Amino acid sequence: MIRFLVRVCISLTLFGALAAQAEDGYRMWLRYQPTADTQLRSQYQQQFTNIVQPGDSPTLQLAARELATGLRGITGQEIATPDTPTTGSVVFGTPESSAVIKSLELNDQLNALGDEGFVIARREYRGKPITAIAANSDVGVLYGSFHLLRLLQTQTPVDQLATQSAPAVEHRVVNHWDNLNRVVERGYAGLSLWDWGTLPAYKDNPRYKDYARINASLGINGTVINNVNADARILTDQFLEKAAALADVFRPYGIKLYLSVKFNSPMLLDGFETADPLDPKVQKWWQERVKKVYEYIPDFGGFLVKANSEGQPGPQDFNRNHADGANMLAEALEPFGGVVFWRAFVYAPEQGDRFREAYDEFMPLDGKFKDNVIVQIKNGPIDFQPREPFSPLFGSLEKTNIALELQVTQEYFGFSYHLAYQGPLFTEALNADTYAKGEGTTIGKILAGDVFDYKHTGMAAVINPGNSRNWTSHPFVQSSWYAFGRLAWDVNLTSSAIGEEWLRQTFSNDSDFIQPMQEIMAISREAGVNYRMPLGLTHLYAQGHHYGPAPWHDKSGRPDWTAYYYHQATEDGIGFDRTQSGSNAIEQYHDELTNKFTDPDTTPEDILLWFHHLGWNYQMNSGRSLWQELVHKYDTGVAQVEQMQKTWESVKDYVDAERYQRVKALLQVQLRDAKHWRDACISYFQSVNGLPLPKGSPEPAHDLEHYKRMEKELYVPDPWYPEPSGH
Repeated sequence: MIRFLVRVCISLTLFGALAAQAEDGYRMWLRYQPTADTQLRSQYQQQFTNIVQPGDSPTLQLAARELATGLRGITGQEIATPDTPTTGSVVFGTPESSAVIKSLELNDQLNALGDEGFVIARREYRGKPITAIAANSDVGVLYGSFHLLRLLQTQTPVDQLATQSAPAVEHRVVNHWDNLNRVVERGYAGLSLWDWGTLPAYKDNPRYKDYARINASLGINGTVINNVNADARILTDQFLEKAAALADVFRPYGIKLYLSVKFNSPMLLDGFETADPLDPKVQKWWQERVKKVYEYIPDFGGFLVKANSEGQPGPQDFNRNHADGANMLAEALEPFGGVVFWRAFVYAPEQGDRFREAYDEFMPLDGKFKDNVIVQIKNGPIDFQPREPFSPLFGSLEKTNIALELQVTQEYFGFSYHLAYQGPLFTEALNADTYAKGEGTTIGKILAGDVFDYKHTGMAAVINPGNSRNWTSHPFVQSSWYAFGRLAWDVNLTSSAIGEEWLRQTFSNDSDFIQPMQEIMAISREAGVNYRMPLGLTHLYAQGHHYGPAPWHDKSGRPDWTAYYYHQATEDGIGFDRTQSGSNAIEQYHDELTNKFTDPDTTPEDILLWFHHLGWNYQMNSGRSLWQELVHKYDTGVAQVEQMQKTWESVKDYVDAERYQRVKALLQVQLRDAKHWRDACISYFQSVNGLPLPKGSPEPAHDLEHYKRMEKELYVPDPWYPEPSGH
């Protein structure tokens, strides 16, 4: 039976038929192309001639399929499936499922790697050289299989292969903001992946399996399939049956399914007069509903909750706090092993500085949450801006499990139209030093469990795949999805190394392609910051679509929905004073950082205006005035996009025509938008300060009134995207 399955799988691609077709990005980084380096290819052909699979669990069958298809594609040769190891065998399994793995005496290594880690090693078995993939669980074997194929796809010599790896973070979860009508908020890549109308009958949709493979290849072990602005109907039998069908698809890949829930679901679904978390009737309702969920999905992961934020209901509506609400749900989930991800994205209209809100609400509750509650915190204190200082909750919540929430979908980075690799943003957050226990207490170390005695830690990413053929619409958004998964597994990786891995697997291993493209990857995020909001400016977007600039926006339903609230530009200066003379948000950090941010001269210039309101003539490190430096940054951002265009054109011969033309066209859109951002912002700030442009800096193409008129006309929201409610 196993041999038959492997033979069938060898004859199929990982994403449908192997029939020749245009390269369109559907396979992402799992393309398994023949190795171009002839010497290395010969080595691979000798070392990987066959696979030997013990056991027939669904997950081990997936590992066999992946290895057979991957090795066939990379080596260009058929992969045999003998019953016993021979020269060139890949043997994989656990000590329990494989007598060969057990005989290799890898227990000491495996004991240190937990349930999901793996060992890959070159060994001799009865005098024959083999490659072993060993783990303590079947899913660990699957992760090891993907890792071996990653090494081969990136043309790594493996003659002396000896590696072991285990995830740094326990819960590595992707978040979807998909609605039950299939509209994806902040999605930008078409309708939702989940075709609710055909579920559960059609759960064998190939895209569901391909989606699971993509995530499993990175070690992602959880997915929240619906919007944090939740629809209570997700907990009805109708949708639980559909969700259970998806969970069945994901399970062999080691991926648990989670649901976002509406806090007042008892009121919406069963007419309760209250959703008070301390009301016994409400508690019983949730206990019974959770029991029903587990009847449908026995390995259900738990709930993600957005409460008392942007109009979403929560425990504060009933004079309770976040711990009361989260603990009520946690108690219902606890008997089944489920967890609650409780988002810390909160802000109230009466708060004088939105920066302070999450810390002020959650710090008094530190240590009051149950062990199966994880507070999920955005990387910055505001809202996924192109650059933010890290949230001061990191390093402060010492007795409360935490998760870092990042955003892959480009809500503030040009939707699906701009190239902006987020690896540098993610590593910037992970490498941020909180000083919680002295210098070197980075967020990455905290999430890895090296600092506080957490029961659970997590990393979450809001991702945007829709029914666009290539999953993310812009091909390079895939790179940020990839970066999140790799960093959730290993928080110490560099964005440069991850970017190179992705380029090699997704496009080409040719050094003449890799070197210039790494330059694009390195500057793309910074370019986006420079032409939008340099030097610590933030939230200059037009309200609603979050695409184009509107720094003049000063009237809305509440002050923190305006751009002026954040930049506070006047004739005398610009920036938000968060020192003691202002909101004193800097007091939320540990003393080393509070002292550093107190003085503008010791505040990093890339976040200077986050913390200080400074005069336009304030002297920067470059010797330029603040105004001159601001204009210089805007000019630099445009120049960086122009350089990205030139670099992309220079690698045309190394990229398939379809993806080359798509990225080329989108870079033209990006340059248009970068110039528009630069001109609109400079025009506005110049209207405020009355200062001339620095010598050599071009005048804006139009007057300020033109850009104000274009606020709603030029940038049309994504066709699948409704008027936003925020996140």
